[in-house]
Amino acid sequence: MSAFASVDPDSVVSRLRAAGCVFAEDEARLLLSESGTPAELETMLRQRTAGVPLEYVLGWAEFDGLRIAVAPGVFVPRRRTEFLVRQAVSTARAGAVVVDLCCGSGALGAAVAAALGQVELHAADIDPVAVGCARRNVAAAGGRTYVGDLYQALPARLSNRVDILLANAPYVPSDALALMPPEARDHEPKTALDGGPDGLDVLRRVIAGAPAWLAPGGRLLVESNERQAPDLADVIARAGLVPRVVASDELDTTVVIATRPGESGRPR
Repeated sequence: MSAFASVDPDSVVSRLRAAGCVFAEDEARLLLSESGTPAELETMLRQRTAGVPLEYVLGWAEFDGLRIAVAPGVFVPRRRTEFLVRQAVSTARAGAVVVDLCCGSGALGAAVAAALGQVELHAADIDPVAVGCARRNVAAAGGRTYVGDLYQALPARLSNRVDILLANAPYVPSDALALMPPEARDHEPKTALDGGPDGLDVLRRVIAGAPAWLAPGGRLLVESNERQAPDLADVIARAGLVPRVVASDELDTTVVIATRPGESGRPR
């Protein structure tokens, strides 16, 4: 709890519940612990009850055991994407070259680096605000950040060297954006959500460019929904990569993995 005792926690819960916050008790605990004064708490409560995502109010999101800094207008990492991180680290090694493409806050790269220990980490996004946020989150791993459109942002020296290529690119079909929760639809950037008519426009570009950047044996990992996975696997195969689809019922998510044929030649 915060140092001040003049605020009734039950009143905070009641205000959050009245605003439609499903996890009002949990959110109240976080707001009380993160606010330093009653005035600061009131400001945070007004933001939250007005529909501002909790992560923006707090200035951070919890992701895979890490506290990831997020700023207004930056995509908030989802818990389901922790499954992608687990798949990335399952057969990886310390010292791997890791690229977080469409990085947003840089949460994926930061989580993979934290799990593996020493890695060579790079993160890129088309949005300068997101990259500024990512820079804070990958700093602990010595990560480097870049602004630009997909692979155009990366330094040429990474060509044929990337062991783990993470790309949590937008995959929501354009006509489904209106069905998303208001917190995402009204506050997160459309470029981080809208994947085009079938949701796969950006992912097709990511896959098409991957062979030139992956090391032999390197893997691209992307998130999708279950219905999109077969189409993505076909795109991956046509790009000369080996597709594999894995899913988590617990987190209700699907990850599609593309592996460049060959052996890396590096000890694992």
